[in-house]
Amino acid sequence: MFIKYLIYYYSMIVTPWEVSGEIDYDKLIKKFGTERIDKKLLDRIENIAGEVHPFLKRGLFFSHRDLKWIIDEYDKGNKFFLYTGRGPSGDTHLGHLISWILTKWFQDKFGAKLYFQLTDDEKFLVKDNLTLEQTNKFAHENALDVIALGFDPKKTTIIIDTEYSKVLYKEALKVAKKITFSTVKAIFGFTNESNIGKIFFASFQIVPCFLESIKQKKNVPCLIPCGIDQDPYFRLARDVLPKLGYYKPAEIHSKFISGLGGGGKMSASIPSSTIFTTDSPNEVKTKINKTLTGGRETVELQRKLGGETEKCVIYEYLYYLFENDDKLIEERKKNCKSGKILCGECKNYLTEKINKFLKDHQEKRLKAKLIVKEFMPDL
Repeated sequence: MFIKYLIYYYSMIVTPWEVSGEIDYDKLIKKFGTERIDKKLLDRIENIAGEVHPFLKRGLFFSHRDLKWIIDEYDKGNKFFLYTGRGPSGDTHLGHLISWILTKWFQDKFGAKLYFQLTDDEKFLVKDNLTLEQTNKFAHENALDVIALGFDPKKTTIIIDTEYSKVLYKEALKVAKKITFSTVKAIFGFTNESNIGKIFFASFQIVPCFLESIKQKKNVPCLIPCGIDQDPYFRLARDVLPKLGYYKPAEIHSKFISGLGGGGKMSASIPSSTIFTTDSPNEVKTKINKTLTGGRETVELQRKLGGETEKCVIYEYLYYLFENDDKLIEERKKNCKSGKILCGECKNYLTEKINKFLKDHQEKRLKAKLIVKEFMPDL
């Protein structure tokens, strides 16, 4: 029995196309039926990789489906491949990079191949304000950000759906034949007003889950790092693929990074609360200076009562993304809560961290234009 994956808990909305409000991750685990990533599982990963990525250690990736099985298979010598992607509806921002960065870590540590899918078709189907030409252009721009992160071109294939349809369509048909309309209605909430492209698209997003199995002519485990909002697609894949003779894909789910204004994930639709990978140093500084913090109303109260890191977007960005040293982040938290440091100091510190990252990323992004064809499959 499928459960409906559209989650509306008071102010929380989580769907594959919309995320807003205060997210309760415990409720998402319960509703979606996933498993929390525990210390025992992290210890197993550390035994193989030699370390645990900060995204895992600090709980930015918090939930999974069959990650234990992936590790079991790896221990048996049955290597897995990776699959993640992006719906190209605009420029890339920091929130998009979360799954990509962990995916690269898995590629480096486990020697895994990667299929990266850019779904220009989906974004055309679900966004009324975008043409297919625009989503395709965004796909090519987003691909540069993927390459700039340093993925191995010998182990990485970037797929733009409308340009790789000769391969995808044939396999998507096989998937589609196993899915009923009542099933996708239950999962995605489609109605009689939904265009039929949305209904069929799920078949396309499932195909990369078994592309490597087709290539190797044997079953190969697949691990998908993604935001928890994308789980409905892969829950469907886990039901369908055994009917076609393939393994169920495993997943590892990330939380959402807040927008600079707080109260919901970073979104390209609100540029002022979003750090894009193409932002200039001045744009970053301006945005960070306007960011919601956990500070008090006055300097005097801040010195007396200290700040509230649990409410602070600045601290969230440092904790999850830009301060990997455990001792330093703990010291910053202590100094904030004691009133020793003020919000302005943390804003300046984060601005420097982000601009340093973006300077390096933007230089690599320019170089990516010269090697992009190495990542694209020959058609």
